[in-house]
Amino acid sequence: MIGSLRGKLILKRPSGIIVEVHGVGYEVHVPFSLLSDLPEEGSEVFLFIHTNVKDDSIELYGFSDEREREVFRTLLGVTGVGPRLALNILSGAKVDSLLSAIDAGDTGLLTALPGVGKKTAQRIIFELREKLPVVETEKDRVFDDALSALVSLGYKKSTARDALEKVYRDGEFKSTEKLLKETLKVLMK
Repeated sequence: MIGSLRGKLILKRPSGIIVEVHGVGYEVHVPFSLLSDLPEEGSEVFLFIHTNVKDDSIELYGFSDEREREVFRTLLGVTGVGPRLALNILSGAKVDSLLSAIDAGDTGLLTALPGVGKKTAQRIIFELREKLPVVETEKDRVFDDALSALVSLGYKKSTARDALEKVYRDGEFKSTEKLLKETLKVLMK
């Protein structure tokens, strides 16, 4: 499997790019958002690659960072989402916005993306809500540590977050232990 490419950007088109590495040109599909961030043709480029092998072809999908590639791969695990649709999703939404929408159950943002209908949006949210990484919020470290601890104890991330927010809203906590203790009281009811 090809995990990354570093080479000369030969061609840049909406349908994809070509990166030359040691005389071999690799055709790579990239999100539209990445196209505008790429340097001019003839410049060096580095991409994280997802290799998709089919019966009749090998396709490469390129990303600017590993986090975006991991979200792409996670989207591929959703029933009915193939590489083209996953690429369209990442073309239409920034990773943080997408993760926030999935975490919040916001089908509106997802259905606004090309190729994503209401049922597909609901399936993405249902299947990925607990799998995708948490978007960094402005809550302090105590909240994040408490959330991580509750998930480690076996609570669902969404249930733990709801209980934490309820407790957190009612008081100011300087230590993770105090926040956990109060949140566990709420969860045990």
